[in-house]
Amino acid sequence: MVVLNRIYTRTGDDGTTALGSGERRKKFHPRVAAYGTTDELNAVIGMARLYTVDAPEIDAMLGQIQNDLFDLGADLCSPERGKGPGGERLTVTAAQVERLEAGIDRLNAHLASLRSFVLPGGTAAAAHLHLARTVCRRAERLMVELADQAGETVSGVALQYINRLSDFLFVASRYVNDRGARDVLWVPGANR
Repeated sequence: MVVLNRIYTRTGDDGTTALGSGERRKKFHPRVAAYGTTDELNAVIGMARLYTVDAPEIDAMLGQIQNDLFDLGADLCSPERGKGPGGERLTVTAAQVERLEAGIDRLNAHLASLRSFVLPGGTAAAAHLHLARTVCRRAERLMVELADQAGETVSGVALQYINRLSDFLFVASRYVNDRGARDVLWVPGANR
């Protein structure tokens, strides 16, 4: 259980932050950038949820995803050690990836196939979900970059989750765009 009695500790005043293991890293370290961007993504999804009240299925899935993103942050923050509920290391699981895939399939079944790329827009909910998708892709790039560094690890399941999440956010954006009817399609070369 997390207990936060004091919000400021002054321990980060030197430009470092603690990982879940207690090890300190510079605040610009790729690991900190990766889990910091998942936190940013969580905030962007929170903003999107202000516009999904008329889509309770999407809103409920986004609520689960926000919780998952804290799991992902814990996974990234404690690559070697760290304790979750019950004493185990808190990680993203294959079941969480499978839940995203099932959600993508369920929503996508209601959408017409695309013949062009979709521009962010249509409804406010769709535009905010597209913004979340782009932040998600940045988080994914940072995680892949981190995994590629010597001495650093990122779980394969965490990478699968973040990759699937961007797909989910894309499909969800189309779904809240009146099931794709209000999608704004790219017209190549339209303004030449």
